[in-house]
Amino acid sequence: MPLGVASPRIRNGDLFLFRRHGPIGWMISAAGRSDYCHCELAGWWNCRIFSLGMTSRGGGRAVCLEQLVAANPGRIDWYKANSGGRWPEYQPQRALYQMQGFLGRRYGWRSIFAAAVRRAPLLRLLVRTSADDLLESRWPPVCSEAIANATRAGGVDPVPWLADCCTEPADLARSSFFGYVGTLYPSDHAEVAAWKP
Repeated sequence: MPLGVASPRIRNGDLFLFRRHGPIGWMISAAGRSDYCHCELAGWWNCRIFSLGMTSRGGGRAVCLEQLVAANPGRIDWYKANSGGRWPEYQPQRALYQMQGFLGRRYGWRSIFAAAVRRAPLLRLLVRTSADDLLESRWPPVCSEAIANATRAGGVDPVPWLADCCTEPADLARSSFFGYVGTLYPSDHAEVAAWKP
């Protein structure tokens, strides 16, 4: 889907899932049993769409979506929040506000290590995955933990029976709260005019 077509339909609180890329991305997606290695949340500021998330290189960030799509053509999938309108209690502005609180924070490398331990072949038999959303991680969050926390602040738990700190990009992709809309590509005006769903 060309970004020019998608942009008018993207709303605050929508989800961007990034397909695996590079060695670390391949390891994360393999551990999570999906094509996804990273996720971010959509937010409108001054008539522009930004993507807010936690990255391993810089921690909490907000980047213009147009720049991200240009750098990652065909690797960002757009998922609509509150797919089908089944959650009238959802408040996307509150989710965005919560996500803005993560900007500038460090990335949760310790949380990545804890997730790796939970996935290790023998250790996962001894370590239980928590379902308690009130369980606060002692460490800074990773991308999917921040998204789950922000969405829950908006009024809906996107992955029930799984704590925010145990949530992975694959869990968000399988959530009934988010619905896949399209894969984003850069676009020129001719492409936008000719595109049909």
